[in-house]
Amino acid sequence: MTSIPPSSRSTGSGRHARPSGTGRAVAVLVLVALGALIPVLGPSPALHGTGEAEAPGTGGIALLRTVLFAALAVPLGELFVLRLARTLPGAPAVRPSSWARPAAAAGFLAALGLASVVATGNLVPGGVAEIDVGGLYESRDGKLALLEVNGFLAAGLCAGSRRPVGRLWPLAAVIVAEALRAHPTTEYSPLLGSGLTLVHLTCASLWVGGLLYALRTLRLWRTAEAGPALLGRFARVAAWLLAALTATGLCSTLRRMPVDTVVEQVTDTAYGRVLLAKALLMAAVGALALWARIRLGRAADPLAACTPARVEVVVLGLVVAVSGLLTAVPVPIRW
Repeated sequence: MTSIPPSSRSTGSGRHARPSGTGRAVAVLVLVALGALIPVLGPSPALHGTGEAEAPGTGGIALLRTVLFAALAVPLGELFVLRLARTLPGAPAVRPSSWARPAAAAGFLAALGLASVVATGNLVPGGVAEIDVGGLYESRDGKLALLEVNGFLAAGLCAGSRRPVGRLWPLAAVIVAEALRAHPTTEYSPLLGSGLTLVHLTCASLWVGGLLYALRTLRLWRTAEAGPALLGRFARVAAWLLAALTATGLCSTLRRMPVDTVVEQVTDTAYGRVLLAKALLMAAVGALALWARIRLGRAADPLAACTPARVEVVVLGLVVAVSGLLTAVPVPIRW
């Protein structure tokens, strides 16, 4: 990539280009934050006026799920972008430090907290004495909770492995366990629901964690031509990930809220309200991704696409938080 002469950087147009892009990014972020206001404030506003009772510890469970989802995204995204970077001709050998081990530790603690809730009959334990560890082996939810705990433990132990497959399998086990947990056997066609969640969670993890690691990599490749190429490759794959997320999300929504009840339930139930906020956030993410793709192809400096991409990472973080809350609020009744 050709460097910009100092004289061109000091022109009036150069001085005003960056504030303009940053200002628009901040404006988008503020609007998106307003759309996410209900879930960010917690479960109580989402449940207000719906007639649904808030389960004990809903806020804490939502927080633990958010940490668990983020802990999945970080290492999966690293593996994904590392694979993309290896196929780039002339890519620098330098790579950002891995966050896989800290993410696995956070995921382990979150999974352990969720397992303690399952061990007390889906109630928040008041003390260690109330936790029935042995009871986890006697129920489906308990076994899945233990699988998630062990999966993150194995992911932490394998984080330093040079073989990507060895780092991938523990994370895959956690995703499978989470997909099965989200759809109990008493649900209508649970295997279909688990399959949709499996694809949805995998694509979301690759996108969130991948974009984060790609931007960290670009900070080290500022003067390398491979930087824009890496971002371009990620953008092309992200388009397919967005399509898969949209399709699986829509199918999952229609499974829990039939077409003739969607409009009513999306405003009158906590699940519908949080889902609406998530949809608004995802629409903003799509707009930011498109903006970054346009700047990548048309701007004089392709790395100008990093500005909307950084905002996109922030909004994706909000999506992860909303998704954590979505798993904690009551599932709507299928009318």
